Amino acid sequence: MNSQTKLFQAGSFNFQLNHLVIIGVLILAFSTSFLIRTQGSQFGFELNEFDPFFNFRATEYLVENGFSEYLQWNDDKSWYPHGRDVSATSQVMLHVTAAITYQIFGGNLSLYDFTILFPAIIGSLTVVVIFLLVRLFAGTSAGLFASMLFAISLPIVMRGSLGWFKSEPLGIFYGLLGVYLFLSAINSSNKKIIFSKIIFGAIILSFAMASWGGNQFFIIPLGLFILVLPFFKKDHKILLWSVPLFVTIFLLISSTFERPGPSIVYGLAGLSLIIPTMFLISSIFIQKISKNEQKFRNTLILLICIIIIGSFLLILNNESKTLPLPSFRYLNAINPFLTTTDPLTDSVAEHATTTLQQSFFFHSILMIFSGISVWLILSKKSSETNIKNEFKAFIIIIGITGVYISSAFIRLEVFASISLIILTSVGLSILSREIFKIYLSGKRSYFIKICFVVIILSLFIIPLCFPAGNWITSANFPATILNGGTFNPPTNDWLETLEWIKMNTPENAVVAAWWDYGYWIQTLGDRASLADNSTLNDTIIENIAKMFLSSPDDSWNMLKEMKADYVVVFVAAKKVGDTPDGQPLYVLNGGGDESKMPWFVRISEMPYNNYVELDGVTPTVYFWNETMLGKMIPYTPQLYYNDQLEKQAESYIAGYTLIFTKDIKFSDDTDPVKLVYSSSSFNDDDRGSMTNVLVYQINKNYSPQIQK
Repeated sequence: MNSQTKLFQAGSFNFQLNHLVIIGVLILAFSTSFLIRTQGSQFGFELNEFDPFFNFRATEYLVENGFSEYLQWNDDKSWYPHGRDVSATSQVMLHVTAAITYQIFGGNLSLYDFTILFPAIIGSLTVVVIFLLVRLFAGTSAGLFASMLFAISLPIVMRGSLGWFKSEPLGIFYGLLGVYLFLSAINSSNKKIIFSKIIFGAIILSFAMASWGGNQFFIIPLGLFILVLPFFKKDHKILLWSVPLFVTIFLLISSTFERPGPSIVYGLAGLSLIIPTMFLISSIFIQKISKNEQKFRNTLILLICIIIIGSFLLILNNESKTLPLPSFRYLNAINPFLTTTDPLTDSVAEHATTTLQQSFFFHSILMIFSGISVWLILSKKSSETNIKNEFKAFIIIIGITGVYISSAFIRLEVFASISLIILTSVGLSILSREIFKIYLSGKRSYFIKICFVVIILSLFIIPLCFPAGNWITSANFPATILNGGTFNPPTNDWLETLEWIKMNTPENAVVAAWWDYGYWIQTLGDRASLADNSTLNDTIIENIAKMFLSSPDDSWNMLKEMKADYVVVFVAAKKVGDTPDGQPLYVLNGGGDESKMPWFVRISEMPYNNYVELDGVTPTVYFWNETMLGKMIPYTPQLYYNDQLEKQAESYIAGYTLIFTKDIKFSDDTDPVKLVYSSSSFNDDDRGSMTNVLVYQINKNYSPQIQK
């Protein structure tokens, strides 16, 4: 049956067999993506990571109180006693979109369950958006390749899995849709369609900015694309009004949101679109008044002048600070070498610089086909590839910028994935077209084509299934709250502790903890915390680190100044044996506060060698004997042991592991703090790996000793 065979007609639209194939592949891509993203449900149906708990609480507030109250909300459970202006410091469109869709599609689901499913559904629906985008460049086959590759891309799946109610899934959905509408508009010749797509695309892209700040990445390839448009697109009449209209509407709507706010217009992001747009208009005017043989030269001279002047102004602004610079995270994305200059940013796991090994694991076969794709795009004429010259330029631009930006943070690997998926799908489409155009006699032709299909399928199936840690199994992990971010088996320790806090502490109680656990304490514990995962106040985080590393008396004074009532400490331990008299022995350093202590030292700018041994991991004797955190961790060092040599030592030796026995130091009413709750793992000596969550109550009647 011919692919153009008409199945039925709906109005003026003829539904053909190829449309049925397209729908079938997109359904397959959506289903595959959703199944991979929801693997974690076998461990427990919970929100994942940290930020989703705040986003759930903000969406809940919006649903229960309405939009006007949400805009005025100062969250008094966050950053006590200062509070947090939620609409000015969070992703408003994430909360608004989730609230609206919940009211439409929520049905009998609780809002908590809906927000768990939301990222997996939105992330899976994005396969349709990237299909539309790539089909615009290189045809239906390339679009279908892109949808399937997007469905299985590990960085995208990991940052949009079940419970990942964070910015990326919705932000990428809005961002790709906005870019598609813009490119589709300038590719059209119908003024009404162009006008509607330009307006809708600008609105959607502004929603993307208000959903995830990382979407400012899309401004870079769009700005560069606008710069090169006069060199590639011949129909300048459409560009003359459509591009300025898009940029104007996008910047105006984006500026109405408190985040990113008006600074997006006069900051680097806005100038990255305004200057290329001004160049576009100027170059069109210059080409009109120039002779045919001088058009390209004059436009190129203008571009070079703008680049030189722009670079000079950037250097001057670096000194004068006339224009507002992006926050450190965005500057770090532009300059990956800035990472190590800020310990707080460097301490966040998702801000780690991507290694070559990680990049190859994430993208592997995509890297190879992306290189082939670039070669095919640049070597073949437009008539041979069915790709317009301006779209060739955009494909190359987004490929280069996506890979470059992703080198800063591991969380930005999603942009490398998007870029490589676009390049790979275009390359596969061109290769497939060339292979299936081979005209050989009978069996020989079929043999070559079948071999091509088998090889391509095998190359893309291998990273999905092999080795043991493959693309599918790497996305199969429990929600962070079930293991505390460690590699321990899932438990209910954190859930039980937060429930205990909610039921057994005063409603106005304030909890001190490392900022990692702030959102959990606010949302599930329903109590105020001193700091949380928004990291809005570096000084408070630094003070908490200093409190943990100070003497118990000094720490008690600091906690009193912070107006805290309780302190939560998280310790990951593993039982490794027993002493001759039956006393259990443990090792720590499994992902709890004991492992984060070196970061506490760097962030607080305390003397590093006082607290950490030369290996950069093992705490010193001073830490265990003299600091508040050392004494709040209910384990006492006993000896150092080398398992391979089967030798032990009483003092630190490189390569030896510190062995502990259980020991609660603060349990009396005369201590500065008192252990009032320990999670079930701590009290079960039969467990191997333990996720210990401990709650200490601050003794308000304690009298610090006067030091000489």
